[in-house]
Amino acid sequence: MSRTPDTLNLAVIQMHVTDQLQDNVARAEAHVRDAARAGAQVILLPELFENLYFCQVEREEYFELAHPLEGHPFIGRFQNLAQELGVVLPLSYFERAGQAHYNSLVCIDAGGAVLGNYRKTHIPDGPGYEEKYYFNPGDTGFKVWDTQFGRVGVGICWDQWYPETARALMLGGADFLLYPTAIGSEPEGVESPNNHSMWQRAMQGHAVSNSAYVGAANRIGTETVGDLTQTYYGHSFLADYTGEIVAELNEAEEGALTQTLNLKEARRFRAGMGFFRDRRPELYGSLMTLDGVTKRG
Repeated sequence: MSRTPDTLNLAVIQMHVTDQLQDNVARAEAHVRDAARAGAQVILLPELFENLYFCQVEREEYFELAHPLEGHPFIGRFQNLAQELGVVLPLSYFERAGQAHYNSLVCIDAGGAVLGNYRKTHIPDGPGYEEKYYFNPGDTGFKVWDTQFGRVGVGICWDQWYPETARALMLGGADFLLYPTAIGSEPEGVESPNNHSMWQRAMQGHAVSNSAYVGAANRIGTETVGDLTQTYYGHSFLADYTGEIVAELNEAEEGALTQTLNLKEARRFRAGMGFFRDRRPELYGSLMTLDGVTKRG
C-alpha cells in the first residue's frame, strides 16, 4: 500500500448518452480531457456511458453490447488516455465473461495499467430498471484499489443505496467513495418513485457514517428504449466527510464537477469520531443472513 496523499483533485462527469458507441466514447474522452485540464487527478464517468440505458426493457439483442475485458473495444483507448494525462479512471462497462454477463468497472491507474475489475454486487429488478435480466450478480467482492492518487473505493449505482457497500469499502482501506450511476424517472404506475434528493441523501449518509468524501456521476437527458422513455435526473455531486454537498450539477448541466479533497483532514476527523473504533462486529451476525436470524454453529 502506497502512502495516501494529503490532498487530491476529484472530478465526476455528467453527460448525455446516445445509441452510438463512438459518439459516447468520444464525448466521454473530451470531458476527461477538460477535467484533467482543470487539475483533476481522479475522474469518474457515469455508469454504462457507452450506450443508452438499455435495461429499461428486456430484449435479447442488447446482450450484443457486452464484450470481454480482454480486447475490449474502448477500455484500451481510456488506458492510453489515462497514461497520456496522468489521471486515474474508474471506468464502467458491460462485461461478457464466458456465458455470464456483468455490470462491471475497471480501475485504470494514472500510468494506464488496469488495476482490477469489479462486478456490481447489488442488481436491481424493477420497472424501467430490469437489470437482473441482463446481469449476473457480481462475484468479485468489493474492491479498493491503491492508485497513484490514493486508495479508491467504487460501488456501481444500486450499490450506492447499501450502507454495507460503503462500510466494506472503507474497511478495505478506501480513502474516498465513488459511485457511477444511471438513474432518473420511474415509469408510470410505480407507487414509490425515488427522486434525486433521496438518492443524494443515501450517499450523504455514507459520507457521515464513514467520515469519508463521496462522489457520484449520473447521466442526463431523455432516452427511449423499446416502448419506454426515461429522463435521467443528473444532480451529480460531491459530498465532504461530514455529508455536506460541496459541489453539484443540476438536472441539465453537462461537464465535469471538480473538487479538492483534503484526505489528511478527513483521516483525522474519522479517527476522532470513533465510528470505526466503536464498531462491534461480533454482534453483527444478523447482517450475514437474509431473514435477520443469526445462524449459530
